[in-house]
Amino acid sequence: MKRAAILLLLSVASIGVGWAAFQALAPETPPLSRYVPAGSLLYLQAKDFSALLGDWNASPQKASWVKSKNYEVYSRSRLFLRLEGAGKQFAAAAGLPPDMNFLTQVAGTQSALALYDIGKLEFLYITKLPSASSAQSTLWQTRAKFETRSAAGLTFYVRRDPESQQEVAFAVNGEFLILATREDLLAGALQLMSGSKDRTIEAEQWWSQSVAAGGPVGDLRMVLNLEKIVPSPYFRSYWIQRNITDMKQYSAAVSDLFRSGSEYREERVLLKKSAAPVEVMTSEGATAVADLLRLAPADSGTYEVRGTPSAADCLDVLETKILSPHRGPAVTQQIAPDVQLSSGETGNSSDLETRIDQAPLKTSASSDASATLKDLFQKSQVRAILQVQATERDKDGVFVRIHSGVAFLAASDWPETSARSALVDFLRTSLTASNLGLQWQAKSGYQELDGLWNLAVAVRGKYLLVSDDSALLKSMFASMNQKTAQKPAVLVARFHHARERENFARLARLLDRPSVDLGSAPASEPYPQFFSDNLASFSAALAGVSSQTIVIRDASDKVFQTVTYEWSR
Repeated sequence: MKRAAILLLLSVASIGVGWAAFQALAPETPPLSRYVPAGSLLYLQAKDFSALLGDWNASPQKASWVKSKNYEVYSRSRLFLRLEGAGKQFAAAAGLPPDMNFLTQVAGTQSALALYDIGKLEFLYITKLPSASSAQSTLWQTRAKFETRSAAGLTFYVRRDPESQQEVAFAVNGEFLILATREDLLAGALQLMSGSKDRTIEAEQWWSQSVAAGGPVGDLRMVLNLEKIVPSPYFRSYWIQRNITDMKQYSAAVSDLFRSGSEYREERVLLKKSAAPVEVMTSEGATAVADLLRLAPADSGTYEVRGTPSAADCLDVLETKILSPHRGPAVTQQIAPDVQLSSGETGNSSDLETRIDQAPLKTSASSDASATLKDLFQKSQVRAILQVQATERDKDGVFVRIHSGVAFLAASDWPETSARSALVDFLRTSLTASNLGLQWQAKSGYQELDGLWNLAVAVRGKYLLVSDDSALLKSMFASMNQKTAQKPAVLVARFHHARERENFARLARLLDRPSVDLGSAPASEPYPQFFSDNLASFSAALAGVSSQTIVIRDASDKVFQTVTYEWSR
């Protein structure tokens, strides 16, 4: 009996070793990009599209978002209406609606989507799906309504809507389901699958360079041909970032999304059109960013560390965040101004003192006041700048206060006396008619103005710290002696969503609806309020996202970006 057991174990071990050897020698499944014809603008692939779709449908984020005010606003947008119109054209051509039920039926494991025209939404979709599942899909069961075609000895099906001229074509080739909105795209994919040597997306330069620059393939990968996407009027109209000028410097990009239980990480690589040598100042700034990151408090609402700022940048951040907070430059209006019709009279007969032959007198106090500070930044050669912001409720729990802190890392030690004097010179004209409230008094490790307005300053060699809240300032220089774990980067930023979400919603309700009782239900409105309804509901839908961090590194010919989303549940 014992001998039989030993023989059985040896047999099982032999089978296991043999199977492992077979797996090692078995050819890998070729990437689906090998079957995608050339000419695509965007390529999206998933290791398991069915699993991704299932996770999204079962997620509380989706359930919350579709009921949110944010989704209500989106459903009224022009983009949504255009997509809805395209869906109706697809349904007219295919004979069935492209709803979630349809998408679930055609979602396989290894999948790829190639987009060829943004305006017309021309695409090719390939997914690895068991033939039995393909045969059970509604698309396959309605194939009798389609016309048959043949490519490379394989049959496929085509249907066209006579009104919109929208085409829908599909085929089943072994374990692959192929769907396209152009007959030639589907025929080209079938020919490539049969071994044709036609040009594929892999032979195009933007693709090969992007894939070569990218790292390991994530759960979801997107490759973009930016030289064709950015000039598109549809991209310029619907791209939410509105940074078309910045995007023009890149030729292509690749982005990989990696998912785990408590973290989503996105690795991006953007390829520059022309390589530029990395200057000494840039490399010093990247090192300074990693150094200055130590001063960002762990419990801060948001922070940003940026390398190699100009003197004007330093002055602008200090002025807008602390010394003279304001919204910044007005956004350029895209709508022509209204014409106000009048009788043609200019001025008033009772106002005889206003000169109309001279321009109004402009004071130069603001520019004179900032000259000392700007000169200080120029001489100090700032290597990096840190912005920190956090919110808190007042004692009564009614108002939300925003506290800001700024830190500068210079090439040499800051002249402490000159720095404090420059700050006073800037504030004198707007804060007081004399020197009241502009005297510095020593505190524990920092200096603070003796007036009603709180301004605290600390100098630690090459570090200059300024804040409108002494508690925030002390938390910034408390970690001065810690070692940094961050690698050199040109920018590092973090948003603590879990900390700021409720305060943002509270502040937004005060700003959007100052006359509404916060304890009562919001009144019905024809359109949701932008901050308190729209953005706040989007924030609530993503309440599970604890924080978001972005790290940007710059090379001579490419830019690396790492975006990390941390989940609290």
